[in-house]
Amino acid sequence: MKFFADTADTADIRDLADTGLLDGVTTNPSLIHKAGRDFLEVVAEICQIVPGKPVSAEVVALDHEGMMREAEVVRKIADNIAVKVPLTIDGLKTCKALADDGTMVNVTLCFSANQALLAAKAGATFISPFVGRHDDNGFDGMQLISDIRLIYDNYDFSTEILVASVRHPIHVLEAARIGADVMTAPPAVIRQLVKHPLTDKGIEGFLADWAKTGQKIG
Repeated sequence: MKFFADTADTADIRDLADTGLLDGVTTNPSLIHKAGRDFLEVVAEICQIVPGKPVSAEVVALDHEGMMREAEVVRKIADNIAVKVPLTIDGLKTCKALADDGTMVNVTLCFSANQALLAAKAGATFISPFVGRHDDNGFDGMQLISDIRLIYDNYDFSTEILVASVRHPIHVLEAARIGADVMTAPPAVIRQLVKHPLTDKGIEGFLADWAKTGQKIG
């Protein structure tokens, strides 16, 4: 499963990229607002940090013509841009036009398997079902991922399932068990994946025993 960082914080992205674990980055208008920087500038910097890896940048227009105008600006930032569009009729129309032109497209705000089916038919590179928000509203976010996986496998769609709105490590585990292609999570959640109390306890024990030897390495 590919790991994307869901952030516009370039320091966090650089740090995660250095681990070799990062396969891409997703941003959205809320994350750009949180970063407090110029949209085009920060997206261009992110693309340079993860060259050749997908960086999702979202349009904000709601009509097809407006989305296409904004997409023209966004996709010129770098070759690894995935234009992010909402799951609406105009968004799907934009997805189809951009995909036909060879542009990566991330269709976002997906909350049903039927929506995911439409996005795949429109040629989406990625579909972004929001599991955390789905859970918040009394639905089963991971069942949504399972349904999409089944449908995509039934018809051999190439659209990648990008699990979004990931809130905790269990979301990552369950998405991997189902067979999602990608998960995108805040850097804090990605860092939580490495944590385990027995790992910490083991390190503590090893260091205590090493100190008793009185030795140094180097």
